Amino acid sequence: MNARFLAALAAASTLALTVPTAAQDAPKPDAAAKPAPAAQVRTRDLAGTFGGQRIAYRATIADTILSDEAGKAEAVIVTTSYVKTPADPTRPVFFIYNGGPGSGSVWLQMGAFGPKRVAIPSDAKDDGAPPYPLVDNPESLLDVADLVFIDPPGTGFSHLTQGTDPKKYYGLRQDGRAVATVIRRWINDNGRWNSPKFLGGESYGTTRTAMVADELEGSTYNDVGLNGLILVSTILDFGAEDTTPGNEMAYVVTLPNMATTAFYHGKVEGTSAAAVAEEARRFAIGPFATALLKGQDLPAEERASVRKELSRLTGLSEEYLDQANLRVTDQRFYKELLRDRGLTVGRLDSRYTGRDYDNAGETPDNDPSFYGIDAGYTAAINSWARETLGYQTDREYQAIGREPGRNWDWSLDGSGRAAYLNVAPLIGQALRQNSQLRLFNAQGFYDFATPFFGAEYSLKRYGIPQDRITWKYYDAGHMMYIRDEDRAKLSADIRAFIRAR
Repeated sequence: MNARFLAALAAASTLALTVPTAAQDAPKPDAAAKPAPAAQVRTRDLAGTFGGQRIAYRATIADTILSDEAGKAEAVIVTTSYVKTPADPTRPVFFIYNGGPGSGSVWLQMGAFGPKRVAIPSDAKDDGAPPYPLVDNPESLLDVADLVFIDPPGTGFSHLTQGTDPKKYYGLRQDGRAVATVIRRWINDNGRWNSPKFLGGESYGTTRTAMVADELEGSTYNDVGLNGLILVSTILDFGAEDTTPGNEMAYVVTLPNMATTAFYHGKVEGTSAAAVAEEARRFAIGPFATALLKGQDLPAEERASVRKELSRLTGLSEEYLDQANLRVTDQRFYKELLRDRGLTVGRLDSRYTGRDYDNAGETPDNDPSFYGIDAGYTAAINSWARETLGYQTDREYQAIGREPGRNWDWSLDGSGRAAYLNVAPLIGQALRQNSQLRLFNAQGFYDFATPFFGAEYSLKRYGIPQDRITWKYYDAGHMMYIRDEDRAKLSADIRAFIRAR
């Protein structure tokens, strides 16, 4: 046994023997009676140039503690806010989060809208190794609105306290209620009840927006009016994009993405991604959808015609399409499109390419558009929050936390995941019940995670007023802001949307 270990053990034993009898006889505290966590608040006064204006602002990273009816702390929710100084109680405020459902707000904060951003390659190249430059972000929206980034339970530094049942926070309705509570608390604490309010997120964050809007103003007793919903890379109808065998809509809504991706990689001809997308939309909702719905009644001549046009639009061979019965899943497409080059394409952003262990598989080993950027973002948020803003914690920042997803309740009523999940009707209800509420929808042409045609399909159905929806498209993928030109365009588009209230 190690001599140093023995010496330490002897010292510890001696110390134990010298403890006074009174201390030994004292009652042990109840292990369950842990003190409530203290809310941490860190602020810094900073300045920057945003939208061409020099802005002084206060950056605040703070804990919001959510408790049960008995007052026991259940969750610690971390927000990072940027408020122009001096504070203006009538200035617009934009509440922002990401998706996942286990994703922290790092992506929109350090990539698009925060006062600082991480500089990674704009041309769909790997972000490499540290150091990753943290630079000023002139595209930040601080010139038109105060910004509040929210990390919902189980994301970022936010967490459930020991003993809290995950079922109380991890789910469509539960998460929406928690985020709405944090928003109400922030509004109250900062005296912003009469400020114009915008709400939005990315990916599952668009689903969260539907749920939070319903919590804030969806019933008689909810009291927070909203001016705008800002959706980035929208997913509202999960049933339409589910590739379970027999669901034909999944092939319909992803076809335009296959066409734009094939165009980007030189597999099909076209004048622009937008033009190719429009051509693919018409074919997808017309002859292609008709052919799929006919199933085994599809005549051979019609099948041949559809197969030929599908090959022209996707860059896949007619032989391959015939073997797949005209139904190519997104996973197969990633592998097949550039198989002749020994490359796979990305899911989040199909401009990215990667090399697998071998070239013979059905699906890719990984998503090159995620591992190409994740290290830079994680380094940036930790550096900014810990070293610049002074947030102190030994917890790891959960950029993509697994715990929420493993415990997520995907039902609207708490009964378990429904066979068909679509929260778009909640968006329609919010627009119908608030005549001044407007919707902004941003989609990337190369995003397979939340296909742009799927967003259009879900938001153009009956019950959703179309005259208050703004549609914008970008020549990038799920996180279109990683491309310099599209980050500037996204910022300008949202800035115009907020100003138009």
